Amino acid sequence: MADEKNILDIETVDLDLKTDELVIIDQTLLPNKTEIIRLSKAEDIWEAINLLKVRGAPAIGVAAAISMYVLAVRINVDENASDEYEVFYKEFARLRDYIDSSRPTAVNLHWALNRMDKLVKSMEGEPVTKILDAMKQEALDIKAEDIWVCKQIGENGLSLVKPHDGILTHCNAGKLAVCKYGTATAPIYLGHERGYEFKVFADETRPLLQGARLTAYELQSAGVDVTLICDNMSGLVMRNGWVNAVFVGCDRVAANGDVANKIGTSMVAALAKRYNVPFYVCAPTSTIDMDTACGNDIKIEQRPSTEVTEMWYNEPMAPKGVKVYNPAFDITDNELITAIVTEYGIARAPYDVSLKQIMDKKTK
Repeated sequence: MADEKNILDIETVDLDLKTDELVIIDQTLLPNKTEIIRLSKAEDIWEAINLLKVRGAPAIGVAAAISMYVLAVRINVDENASDEYEVFYKEFARLRDYIDSSRPTAVNLHWALNRMDKLVKSMEGEPVTKILDAMKQEALDIKAEDIWVCKQIGENGLSLVKPHDGILTHCNAGKLAVCKYGTATAPIYLGHERGYEFKVFADETRPLLQGARLTAYELQSAGVDVTLICDNMSGLVMRNGWVNAVFVGCDRVAANGDVANKIGTSMVAALAKRYNVPFYVCAPTSTIDMDTACGNDIKIEQRPSTEVTEMWYNEPMAPKGVKVYNPAFDITDNELITAIVTEYGIARAPYDVSLKQIMDKKTK
């Protein structure tokens, strides 16, 4: 169904408490059409995550948590059977692994599924109805935490810039990638609310155009001064002195501070280094993977070649049969990163030390 409300007024990811369905915006149709879809089948949820109908590491995590509740509600068990929990958990684990296979790079997917799994395991022997109630609350808690996290990242990021600064961002780490505020856009939204009058440059972000379709769309809807540029223009706007800071999101941060983010991020970081522009990664601690030593250990998702050759065109724009290399992400080396902005503070080099301090602060 279509919805005429401002995109900022629509929940990116939600749980319908009456029908126990996952409710998302189909982001593949934006900005030309705003369609809300309701999901309750595992295959439909897997497809929604895999095809980027819901995308952005934090939003994927929230969707995964809600999805496990939505799917668990529909597991058939005999409440009077002695093996009620065992039957329930076996099917829960199968569904967990299936959803986990939808996208390999964003750590939030695995993180949220593990969190739900840990909850279910901790309630072994309890009635399934009680487990389902706890799962519902856990999913809602994860969503509420996401909003708090983004607000804190916004406050911390805002301390790094000043009014009237020019800010460049890549891909979409905005409200559409989370539940509210965004990560990389959180400082922009908070600054806009406080009259900072930022001038934002949004890279179009090939091949899925998430900067053009999503970031430019939501920032413009919020009344932010935003200019869309092609990916190969970022160096020129930096050289012109129009950019005072770069804010990007991320899908995974390794223990040494290497970052996996949307393809093209490493080029922006290298150009920022060349033109002495601070390059900031906005990362919820849920994206920090201390078990991954460095960027070389992060699995990079490969996307279909058609996204490059024909997805945005009436007819194919590349010769038939040409080889296509289409990684979804690249790795930005830690020496190109000025700081990593989290909800628990700002990490700077050496990142193996500062990120551990951030994570220790989180657990206190």
